[in-house]
Amino acid sequence: KTHGLPPVAPMLLRQSVAARWSRLASSSSSTVAAAVATSGAAVPGERLIALREALMDEGGAAPDRRRKPHQPKPDWLKVPMPGGADFQRLKKGLRSGKLATVCEEAKCPNIGECWGSKKETATATIMVMGDTCTRGCRFCNVKTARNPAPINPDEARSTAETIASWDVGYVVITSVDRDDIPDGGASHFAEVIRTAKRLNPALLLECLTPDFNGTSGLAGVHLVANSGLDVYAHNIETVQRLQSTVRDRRGGGAGGV
Repeated sequence: KTHGLPPVAPMLLRQSVAARWSRLASSSSSTVAAAVATSGAAVPGERLIALREALMDEGGAAPDRRRKPHQPKPDWLKVPMPGGADFQRLKKGLRSGKLATVCEEAKCPNIGECWGSKKETATATIMVMGDTCTRGCRFCNVKTARNPAPINPDEARSTAETIASWDVGYVVITSVDRDDIPDGGASHFAEVIRTAKRLNPALLLECLTPDFNGTSGLAGVHLVANSGLDVYAHNIETVQRLQSTVRDRRGGGAGGV
């Protein structure tokens, strides 16, 4: 049956089968060539059977098409499933305060280790200025958009109160990049720090900040650095040679440094 093919199609198919058969006849494998020769002008189905039998005789068995057995990952690559009382305590506090964390947004595999530690050390890296970044670095899993939702004006208070409820001595605050805001969010970041310190002066705050390239620049860096934090941090992510490959073009090692 031609199944709707144009009249010339069956002829082309027959020619294609014949051409392949002649190539098999001249095969360097003596067993296959002999099988082709002895089948003569047999119908195509018999030809395929003869060829299969010849290949089995030569190779010893038909190819095994079953799936390869599962290879377990090494122990050093495995992490336990996140959970436990402290994990749930942190998660509940973050949800009630409507806060985002880089741990969740970036799908960090070590979230269970940080959130599930004992009460005195369990902590999360809070991500302020929303959960959507205006940049699209290739290594990062945080959501991106040109114009994310406006910053929550109550975020400074919510963040400070949530941190205070954790009863920890050291906290890291980071943020997305907000190139859609004139100062890149520097003033908001500084307000979060000042509020957290006001509620808990003994708290040690590490702030992992954006580069503020294209917005407030060094003025934004100065504002955040002098807002009361204890550790100022910024990731340049990779070496200069690979900046344009893995980072958004608005980032870059030179600007970060």
